[in-house]
Amino acid sequence: MVIPWHRPLTEYRQKDRVDVILANPPFGGVVSNNNENNFPRTYRTKESADLFLILMIHLLKKGGRAAIVLPDGSLTGDGVKERIRKKLLEDCNLHTIIRLPNSVFQPYASVATNLLFFTKGEKTKTVWYYEHKLPEGYKAYSKTKPIQLAEFDSLKKWWTKRKKNKQAWKVDIRTIKKSGYNLDIKNPHQPEPGKQYSSGELLEMLHQSFVQSDNLLAQFKKELVK
Repeated sequence: MVIPWHRPLTEYRQKDRVDVILANPPFGGVVSNNNENNFPRTYRTKESADLFLILMIHLLKKGGRAAIVLPDGSLTGDGVKERIRKKLLEDCNLHTIIRLPNSVFQPYASVATNLLFFTKGEKTKTVWYYEHKLPEGYKAYSKTKPIQLAEFDSLKKWWTKRKKNKQAWKVDIRTIKKSGYNLDIKNPHQPEPGKQYSSGELLEMLHQSFVQSDNLLAQFKKELVK
């Protein structure tokens, strides 16, 4: 199904609504021809992925299901992005987010992406997250080493018998609301990355180290002359 967005959202009727949407909407792009004006003012943005999400929510029938690809940038951010995520969580049951490696769309894009699964007509209560790992020995996907369907076998087994593990975790809607409807939630089972310091911070740390060394040397000199 081709989804035109050159029509105002109010022009879509019940006959236009669908039971299932499977989509990889364009992301990282900016809409042209003022197409954002076809959407309610509260959701207007130039970002194509966010507008497509609003359109897909609108086109689903009650009880309709969707599985779509969205970049990390659509999972976080304030303003219109937050309002769009709030609508998704209030109008739909966003039950699962699959976090994909950054290199899934190499060599065409290196942006981090996610698979979102939701059902319209039910409010979200909890969101399951599942982190898709690179195959053993891989540092990244590439044109010659793309992602393979067989890699999802472990996910399929987990899907019907869900349990928390090193790749899967669950987040309550209350936690998501408190964070401004942020859905960019990292794997809590992974160690925190080391703190990155700026050049200025590193120079200050080095200076403090020299000061401490000078103080220790001064103390040794005093001890030696006694």
